Amino acid sequence: MKNEQVVYSKKTNLLEEEPYKYHLVERETPNLFREIFPYDEVPTIPFNHRTIQMSMPDEIYITDTTFRDGQQSIEPYSVRQMETLFEYLHRLGGENGIIRQTEFFVYSKKDQEALYKCLEKGYQFPEITTWIRASEKDFELVKNIGIKETGVLVSCSDYHIYNKMRMNRGEALEHYSKIIHQIIEKGLIPRCHLEDITRADLYGFVIPLISHLKEIADEANTRIKFRLCDTLGLGIPFTGVVLPRSVPGIISGIQHFCNIPSEDLEWHGHNDFYMGTANAVAAWLYGASSINCSLLGIGERTGNVPTESMVMQYASLRGTMNGMNPEVITEIANYYKKEIKYKIPTNTPFVGRDFNVTRAGIHADGILKDEEIYNIFNTEKILNRPTGVALNANSGLAGIVYWYNHHYPELEPISKADEIATYMKKWVDEEYEKGRQTAITDEELERFVKRYKRHKINK
Repeated sequence: MKNEQVVYSKKTNLLEEEPYKYHLVERETPNLFREIFPYDEVPTIPFNHRTIQMSMPDEIYITDTTFRDGQQSIEPYSVRQMETLFEYLHRLGGENGIIRQTEFFVYSKKDQEALYKCLEKGYQFPEITTWIRASEKDFELVKNIGIKETGVLVSCSDYHIYNKMRMNRGEALEHYSKIIHQIIEKGLIPRCHLEDITRADLYGFVIPLISHLKEIADEANTRIKFRLCDTLGLGIPFTGVVLPRSVPGIISGIQHFCNIPSEDLEWHGHNDFYMGTANAVAAWLYGASSINCSLLGIGERTGNVPTESMVMQYASLRGTMNGMNPEVITEIANYYKKEIKYKIPTNTPFVGRDFNVTRAGIHADGILKDEEIYNIFNTEKILNRPTGVALNANSGLAGIVYWYNHHYPELEPISKADEIATYMKKWVDEEYEKGRQTAITDEELERFVKRYKRHKINK
């Protein structure tokens, strides 16, 4: 006799109990998870010690929100700037399209002009998608442009459903169903942005909602995608954490109970608790194919997951850049500084001015002997960023020698015993004896070297 509750899983190649079908749980009042989010205190991280098996997808990708979320916390980009940044994304993602998609607003003439200019380039990757409001006018606009996929807001926590939208869960589900029907009728692939998922009732609302929206797409014989939005950066990457903050729990629950393939799951995180990149890596490890990022992490409040961070995490997890061109990261950083006039904090990994610059004398001495001792990897080869030394009161002769030899590679290298090194150290020491607190700039050191050489010539 056939057991209807046991089915063969093509994903695990095992007989498994058929997933339980969760139904929407209606509530008169919102579930705000006050035991986890007390508001007047820092959010808590309770554990239930439930382990979840990692399930890394066959293919993993980066998607981009530089022109959408990235523009919400910075002066809007010009058309020329968006066109240039799109070029950088294309080159950084490489021929295999590891940076798979990017999204544009379509509200203003400027946004539309930038979108058209980028479409005219004819690149396969990153594929251009859009983010629109839930309106018939926007649906028609995107269809006429020729875009295949569009994102639309699907807020899923009770904070949004009850307190912002002034609906209950049943009303919200019906509202979202109508929107998805309309998008599909226009011949578009809907990408549902599940806003505030790390404060949402996963089994009481999110999973029933996703299952219902997938049924709509299946009936229309079309694809539907879901972007899991950690809107306030509340996600936790560790297994054994209680929902709704558990990134592994969210992704595995959706996959198992909604039968959503990895390629249709995308993680969108924020960095409010410094967990943006860690959560994004967890999302990959536990089954989401795509991580939504922005260049330099620029985005709402504390920002999004930085694109450059996930380029490096991809290489770390896969053991290859798979066609990506990481040296473009340095070009992007320079463009932001010079053309966009964006001030990148100097110690920002991979893109900050001093991310591979040492100030400690003992570190400089180590780098002088072997660069690998204090450098994370060959930054000159991978990022076109040679290591550096910033001179201050603690740099010593080793720092001075290292700075000089790397700043003037065309000249004969000097050692600690050379007169110029001694004179430079004396000058540096005098600067700090006068009470100086800041590091000495390259420009100041260059002027000193010129003065020293003029003195030697005239002597």
